[in-house]
Amino acid sequence: MKNTDKVTISSGGAFESVFGYSRAVKAGNHLHISGTCASPDYEHNDAYQQTVAILKTISEVVAKAEMQMSDVVRTVVYVRDINDAQLVAKAHLETFGDIRPASTLVQVDSMLRTWQRVEIETYAIS
Repeated sequence: MKNTDKVTISSGGAFESVFGYSRAVKAGNHLHISGTCASPDYEHNDAYQQTVAILKTISEVVAKAEMQMSDVVRTVVYVRDINDAQLVAKAHLETFGDIRPASTLVQVDSMLRTWQRVEIETYAIS
């Protein structure tokens, strides 16, 4: 693959420039979306509401890449509290329904901000 086949996508998040990464990279027909958390607007929301917000951001990135949510083939979901799994699963199912991407759910000790409950990485192929 030539470097010209790689496109970076920004969401405008502050940490993209601080850490030197892209929200997503489209390489050919593959889209790799970085781990995405809810914005500070969701600091006082539960895992379900944070997941809905995260999946909305992911949907916007997928659209910027000129792809569809039906192109998503895998998600990796990180939760701080495994007891939030059902809330996260509810939002995931509402978004993906019959798309049914491969998915992994992992509990982690911490995230960048103490109030963040969920982070999702996403992969799509068109």
